[in-house]
Amino acid sequence: QVQLVESGGGLVQDGGSLRLSCAASGRTFNRYTLGWFRQAPGMEYELVGAITWVGNTWIGNTYYSDSVKGRFTISRDNAKNTVYLQMNSLKPEDTAVYYCAGGALSIYSSDKGRYDYWGQGTQVTVSS
Repeated sequence: QVQLVESGGGLVQDGGSLRLSCAASGRTFNRYTLGWFRQAPGMEYELVGAITWVGNTWIGNTYYSDSVKGRFTISRDNAKNTVYLQMNSLKPEDTAVYYCAGGALSIYSSDKGRYDYWGQGTQVTVSS
């Protein structure tokens, strides 16, 4: 079993920044993908970013959706077993509940059903 705990959401003005954290604990996998999804009211889940690693090596299959590319960055702190989503130049359309999700995937997938473990979600609200 894997536990994912998110933090870092909040209210920010248009153009502002936030950093979300996803702390993982529990079972480890040799090959693992962690994705950041978001869901805006009335909308489907959207994969905004994902990373994959083998063991402790980030193998570089980093994905960003077109809607966030150049503004969002994923990073990882191995010592803390935490993955971050740095969000810059936030826009009102980024307003959503953000989730981190993990699964024993060799590469990212936008299909939320392929991720076995989910955080509780954190609200991000960008005011205009």
